[in-house]
Amino acid sequence: MTIWGKIIGSATGFALGGPIGALLGGAAGHALDKFKTKEKLPEELALKQIGFTIGVIVLSAKMAKADGKVTKSEIKAFKEKINVPDNEIKNVARLWDQAKKTTDGFEVYAKQISNLLEKNSSVLEELLNLLVIIAEADGKITNLEKIYLKEVSNIFGFSEQDFERICSSKLDKHIDPYQTLGVLKDAPLEEIKNKWKTLVMKHHPDRLIAQGIPQDIIETNTYRLKEINNAWDLIKNKKYDLNA
Repeated sequence: MTIWGKIIGSATGFALGGPIGALLGGAAGHALDKFKTKEKLPEELALKQIGFTIGVIVLSAKMAKADGKVTKSEIKAFKEKINVPDNEIKNVARLWDQAKKTTDGFEVYAKQISNLLEKNSSVLEELLNLLVIIAEADGKITNLEKIYLKEVSNIFGFSEQDFERICSSKLDKHIDPYQTLGVLKDAPLEEIKNKWKTLVMKHHPDRLIAQGIPQDIIETNTYRLKEINNAWDLIKNKKYDLNA
């Protein structure tokens, strides 16, 4: 059974508390205990993995509400990128619809997720990456969606520069590899290499899992790591035009 089957409609809301806890409710089951036991995880990490998973559902649902429509492409992207098994689609859809209908604004959910997973963390960056990919699945990010994503990014503790990098990379816009690595263009190659190594370690799948991304999701979602490696390849092979 995947993480989806362990949390949807369960009593994990009681453990999480806050707006997410209220959304999930505490009517049935002991999913948190079962998840901890089967996966051999400490409670704190189990809660983080569950929080990340619910966060993807809730924040994507609220994003759909932001521009008033959901396209088939967005639904397809959600299913593929979030790796929801066919037998859990109906359960996830019910929670997604429930989140979309709540009167609570997205801010309260984003703040709870940010506090649970730690502001400006690599885990939150991957969550934001997923939201951007779902938003642009139909070929563009609407103005309303971008405003929404920017607010979520702010709550997550990311800078304006970080947000623009994340959005640009998903839309295949011109990306400066030096900006991606956070180094100056005239920095020594060895310094750039060391920064690349540091970032690779920070965004390694094993580390992301340890910080709260479930195994089910990490298998198809390591966007920042791909960006980092691509940027280093361009710089070391001198394939990037400094005058571009």
